[in-house]
Amino acid sequence: MKSEQEYKQEIVEVGRRLYERGLIVAGDGNISIRVKDGILTTPRSVCKGFLSLEMIVKMSPDGTTKLDGTYNASTELPMHMLIYQMRPDVNAVVHAHPPCGTGYAAAGFALDKALISEVILTLGCVPLAGYGTPSTNEITDAMKPFIARHDALLMANHGAVAYGSTLESAYGRMETLEHFARISLVAKLLGRERELGKEEVDKLIDLRERAGYMSSDKRCQACSFLSDERKPPTQEKHTDEFEELITLTRSELIELVKRASQLAQEGLS
Repeated sequence: MKSEQEYKQEIVEVGRRLYERGLIVAGDGNISIRVKDGILTTPRSVCKGFLSLEMIVKMSPDGTTKLDGTYNASTELPMHMLIYQMRPDVNAVVHAHPPCGTGYAAAGFALDKALISEVILTLGCVPLAGYGTPSTNEITDAMKPFIARHDALLMANHGAVAYGSTLESAYGRMETLEHFARISLVAKLLGRERELGKEEVDKLIDLRERAGYMSSDKRCQACSFLSDERKPPTQEKHTDEFEELITLTRSELIELVKRASQLAQEGLS
């Protein structure tokens, strides 16, 4: 079993990686690990890319009382505690603001299409939880319907959270979420997202279960292929006056980008 200092070092390292890869900026995001006698977590209002061991805060097992540390724990610790309460298999949580993934969340879209085999194998679909004011019960209330059957969530107009049995697995899921969001966006810009068929997805899910990455009760993570009876609660579909999909050819898209750049330059001159 790792020592408390080793767990703190893991948090410092993951904070650095999140910052260097642009998944957080300034004082954004928070990280936690569940240890035998409490919760180790990042401090509030500090850039997580430049943490030291002394900055890590130790909280009581229920997250309500500070046991050690000169800094104060993040005000978003309750979302971590909800995940720990609902998922006994989870021992680490990462909350970040990955740009592309958060863009999907701000636009009102989940990352729930079966596009990439590796994502299905290692992560599953990422649902969109409704908006809640940061550091309030609105956040945890919006997340609650999705935590049991998913290993990562988008948070509307906010960011993303990922979790796992270790901090490395939680971080890996956050990184995969952002990677998938970028691939999905490129496919959209090219005019087509070719989803895998149900038979193809079922084979991948079977493989994932045999490899021990997912238990059979989480099979509904392949969101695009659920029957209506088994679907978990989902956020109301995003609609607005621009809901109609507009498709452009590649040349039209390039011309549009060039024109936007020209207009931007004219505005600066």
